[in-house]
Amino acid sequence: MIMPWIFCGFGLVLLLLAGDALVKGAVNMSLRLGVPALIVSLTIVAFGTSAPELLISVQAILEASPGLALGNVVGSNTANILLVLGVPALLATMHTSECNTRKTYNQMLFASVLFIGLAFRGVFDWIAGGVLLTGLALMLGVAFRDAHQHRQACKGEPEEEPEGADPDLPWWRIVMFLLLGLAGLPLGADLLVDNATIIAKTYGVSDTVIGLTLVAIGTSLPELATTVMAALRRQADVALGNVIGSNMFNLLAIIGIASFVGPIPVDREFLTFDLWVMLGASVLLLPFVYLSWNITRVWGVILSGLYVAYLVIVLA
Repeated sequence: MIMPWIFCGFGLVLLLLAGDALVKGAVNMSLRLGVPALIVSLTIVAFGTSAPELLISVQAILEASPGLALGNVVGSNTANILLVLGVPALLATMHTSECNTRKTYNQMLFASVLFIGLAFRGVFDWIAGGVLLTGLALMLGVAFRDAHQHRQACKGEPEEEPEGADPDLPWWRIVMFLLLGLAGLPLGADLLVDNATIIAKTYGVSDTVIGLTLVAIGTSLPELATTVMAALRRQADVALGNVIGSNMFNLLAIIGIASFVGPIPVDREFLTFDLWVMLGASVLLLPFVYLSWNITRVWGVILSGLYVAYLVIVLA
C-alpha cells in the first residue's frame, strides 16, 4: 500500500512544478508578444496558478470520481484560510491591519454564498457552471477596471511586472516551459486522481473525503509557501490577497469550468457540514479585514487548531 502514496505524492509534485512552468512560459510569451503586463497579471497568472486544481477536478470527473473534484475545491478553500493563514501566524504576526482588502473580501463572500446556493440544487451542471463563470467574468471586469485606474493614477512610474516575468528569458526556454507545463499537468493530475482513488477504496473512505483532506492540503501547499514568505517579510497584503484571490478562483473558475465537463453531484455531507465550515472560515476573516485586527500568534494557534479539529471530524 506504500506505492499509491508515493505515486500520489509524485503526481502532486509534478502538478505543482508543471503549473509553475506553465505560468512562467505563458507570462513571458505574452509579454514578448506585446500583451500588457496588467492583462497578463489578471488573466494568465491567475488562471495558471489554478491550473493544478482545474486539471484535478476535470480528471476526477472523467474518471467518475466527481466527489473528489468538489472535495478538492471546498477543502482547499477551508485550508487556505485556517491552515494557510494560521501556520504563518505561528511564525510571525501578520499585520493585516495595514491592508485594504475589503472589496475583494466582499467578492469572496459573495462567491461563497452563490456557490452554496447553487449547491442546494443538488448538482453542479452546465447551468450552475454558467452562473459561476458569469460571476467570475464580472469580478475580473471589476479587477481590471480598478487595476487600470490605479495604473492611470501612477502614470510615469515603472509598471510592476507580473509574477514569473523575466525580460532576459530566451525564446527556447519559454517554449520549453510551455511544453513542460502542458505535458506535466495532465500527467500529474492523472497520477494523483488514480492513486488518491485507490487510497480511498483501500481505507474504506469516499473519494470526497480524500478530496477534502489529502488533495486539498496538497493543492494548498503553494499558497502556504507564498504566505509563509510574505509573513516573514511583513507583506501581509500579499498573504491575505493571495488567499482571498485563490478562494474566489477555486469557487468560480474551477467548478465553473469543470461543470461543463460533466455533472458534479453534491453529497448530503457537503450541504449539512463542509460548505458551512468553508463559509464559517471565510467569516472568521471579518475582524482582520474590517476591524483592523492583526493575525497574531494566538490567532495562528486558533486557526490551525480549528483546521486540525475539522480534519479529525472529516476523517472520523
